[in-house]
Amino acid sequence: MPAPTDAIPSSRTPISDVALPFPADLTGRQSDAAEQQMETEIVEHDLTFGGFRYTCRIARQGRLATEPIVILGGSSQDRHSWQRHEKWLTPLSSVITIDLPGYGTADFLPAKYGVDFLAAAVRHVVEELRIPRLNLVAACYGGAIGVRFAQHYPHLLERLMLVGMTTGIPADYAMAMERWDGMIRRGETEPIARELADRFMSPAGIGHVRKKAAVARLVYQQIAAQNPEQLRKSAEHNSRLMRHEWYRPEPTPAIPSLVVTGEYDTLTTPAMGRTMAACLPSARFMTIEETDHLAPVERIADFADLMARFCTDRPLEGLAYATEPEVFGAPQPA
Repeated sequence: MPAPTDAIPSSRTPISDVALPFPADLTGRQSDAAEQQMETEIVEHDLTFGGFRYTCRIARQGRLATEPIVILGGSSQDRHSWQRHEKWLTPLSSVITIDLPGYGTADFLPAKYGVDFLAAAVRHVVEELRIPRLNLVAACYGGAIGVRFAQHYPHLLERLMLVGMTTGIPADYAMAMERWDGMIRRGETEPIARELADRFMSPAGIGHVRKKAAVARLVYQQIAAQNPEQLRKSAEHNSRLMRHEWYRPEPTPAIPSLVVTGEYDTLTTPAMGRTMAACLPSARFMTIEETDHLAPVERIADFADLMARFCTDRPLEGLAYATEPEVFGAPQPA
């Protein structure tokens, strides 16, 4: 019988995150009741990298079962987009989300700055917060940044989870981006909001996707409601995608890695996810059932459970919401 796929453990004991710069009044008082049921505490830091201001958000309960969990969301997400996942993650460790330069409320970032710059900005966060090693969860465009971070700063990384990540931007999506770029710059938010909502969601008849109608409305509303500064950033983001490498086949560290795709994802398909997993030395691949490209918001509790399991080396077999893990590369010794 082959060894179970959860035999790809992290090689290190979690390192305390007490160095994270929290104000004393948030960390210095704990009653007996607080120890039994600690509230999540939030701190935000404005930082500057390369002359651009950006913001990171830290959620924590002061507990530690794994290294801090850094989440890099997609291009239409910001540091608040993963708040609904935090209640499953903060009992394990700190959860850090970031508005990198060019996104969310951070400074506008010209398109000449690409994925390498954004990966270096993530390194800057890690260094500013004095985190020795981290768990990195990176989705969609955040996945491109996450892989580059793993390639350039492997000494900082304990585990890597990629969501909806591919080795290349689908050709039809790349062609559509050029058209969307013009639409954004002309302020045509309503038609592009409809197009992008359709693009992120799987077509009718492909298979049952949970909360599909509600999530489609949410995506449409978020894009259609963008203000002029957000539209400017969106247009520059498209230019960045067209000007810089999405994935570069550089050496990647042999650390526990997981690539996840929605069962009915037609933007970054399961086949593309398997191709990505095959590029990582110690990767597993799974699909989340009854979801498409927006699996993290279509099955929030289940997706958070998968993140928590992966970041604490718990078994990934036999999950009711996902396929059995497929192993790519050799398991790493404990």
